Amino acid sequence: MSEYVMLIVGVLAGLAVGYFIGQSLMKKKVQDHEGIAKKEAEKIIKEAEQTGESIKRDKKLEAKEHFLKLKSDFEEDSSKKKNIILQNEQKVKQMQNQAAQMLEKNKREQSEIQSLKDKLGHQLEIASKRKEEAEKMHQQQVEQLESISGLSAEQAKEQLINALRAEAESKASAIVKQSIEEAKLSATKEAKKIVIQTIQRTAAEQAIENCVSVFNIESDEIKGKIIGREGRNIRALEAATGAEIIVDDTPEAIVISSFDPVRREVTRLSLHRLVQDGRIHPARIEEVVNKTRKEINNEIIEIGERTVLDLGIHGLHPELIKLVGRMRFRSSYGQNLLQHSREVAKLCATMAAEMGFNVKLAKRAGLLHDIGKVYQEESDLPHAILGMELAKKYKEHTDVCNAIGAHHDEIEMTSLISPIIQVCDAISGSRPGARREMMNSYVQRLQDLEDLALAFEGVEKCYAIQAGRELRVIVDAENVNDEKAGMLSFNISQKIEKEMQYPGQIKVTVIREMRSVAYAK
Repeated sequence: MSEYVMLIVGVLAGLAVGYFIGQSLMKKKVQDHEGIAKKEAEKIIKEAEQTGESIKRDKKLEAKEHFLKLKSDFEEDSSKKKNIILQNEQKVKQMQNQAAQMLEKNKREQSEIQSLKDKLGHQLEIASKRKEEAEKMHQQQVEQLESISGLSAEQAKEQLINALRAEAESKASAIVKQSIEEAKLSATKEAKKIVIQTIQRTAAEQAIENCVSVFNIESDEIKGKIIGREGRNIRALEAATGAEIIVDDTPEAIVISSFDPVRREVTRLSLHRLVQDGRIHPARIEEVVNKTRKEINNEIIEIGERTVLDLGIHGLHPELIKLVGRMRFRSSYGQNLLQHSREVAKLCATMAAEMGFNVKLAKRAGLLHDIGKVYQEESDLPHAILGMELAKKYKEHTDVCNAIGAHHDEIEMTSLISPIIQVCDAISGSRPGARREMMNSYVQRLQDLEDLALAFEGVEKCYAIQAGRELRVIVDAENVNDEKAGMLSFNISQKIEKEMQYPGQIKVTVIREMRSVAYAK
């Protein structure tokens, strides 16, 4: 037990001694580390001070260099500005010198102008005196001439003016006649060639229609079925078609009357189907008429498509194609409008090819030139202007639109094909037998033609012959000489062009006949 206690005491004593030794050793080690750290810190502080001094010196050098650079730039800029100021001062001095010279020059010029004014005033006074003297001398001469000739100055002037006017009119007539003859020599040959070739190369069909159609029937029994009980069938047919049906004593025939060819055709075809079917009553009539009207509309479209295909015209709007088809059922002065338009299109194409113009546009304009005549809606516009508006609406070429609108001179011609359309329209309409006019309008046109020529001074008689295509004017031989006769024919033709509407052309012939009569007794 005692040994065990002694051992424990020995161990505790050893531990205490080891602890004190370890503390001392640790303290010494810490002191050693502190010394080292202090030395390191002193070394770092010293290096930092050295580095700071170096940076300070560098910054001073940089600041000094920057200052020197700024100073140099400032001095250079100041030097430039100083030079500019010196130059401006020199320019100002030069301008001042120039202004002084100009002022001196102006003074000299003013003095010279004043002297010239003085001289001019003196000369004006002399000229005024001389003018007064000249007027006095002129008045004396005029009085002497009046006393010698027995005429006043105004009378002499009037005689001189009349003589000069007569001479001028004579020369003008000669010049006009010479110009016309030269134009005829240079242009008539080629124009005739083109027109004749165009007409000869175009095969024209003649189709004359009127306002009535005749529907043939086999017997009067069928006529009674068409009339119906108390006329109900014929009234239903007239109400459905809008055409007038005339049933008279004419055997085996019924007359269909309407100004609209489409209505007449619808009525004719409807009657044909009703007669074939045998069932004729108001309900059946209305059904057949509606069906026929649809078929006619389809036929109109087919006719338009076939026409543009035959003529080789592409890209035409469907509405314009439909209007072209409607031309088949419309006539103008007895001439079928579709045949007329096809003929004009072919003439235009031929003439445009001869003259080197656009053939496609000319043919297109020729086909559409009368499109305004078949427009269904009512309008107060002339058919040429209405056709032009329709062409513009459906995006046709501007040359085509102008040709349509100008073919009756309602608007100014602005394209080269416009006069071609006008000429070909006149060629197609003026062919013998192509058109028929109403008797009253025909007689009135001839009367107006004669009255127009009789209004000219010196005309004694006037006769319209050859269906109004030639006007023969007989003048007073004593008052109208040969030169005035040529001028008179020209003036009459110009007035006819301005004031009258006519197909083709009118030849104006002035006849001057001198008769001397003596009696032997």
